[in-house]
Amino acid sequence: MSTQNGSNKGMVPEARAAMDRFKMEAASEVGVNLKEGYNGDLTSRQAGSIGGQMVKKMIESYEQGLAARG
Repeated sequence: MSTQNGSNKGMVPEARAAMDRFKMEAASEVGVNLKEGYNGDLTSRQAGSIGGQMVKKMIESYEQGLAARG
């Protein structure tokens, strides 16, 4: 299985597509325009904003799952 940069070795195509959609959604929410493929022209601040938004949404999702079980 070939990957772009090797950091997601073994990721199934469906998971990769879902993660890409999730990343694009997070970028949109923080006002960063991502394009398909290479985004090396982003500033560290922009990339950090996207990553931070992704983590925030993952934590919210986890907490909602806990609340639903509780």
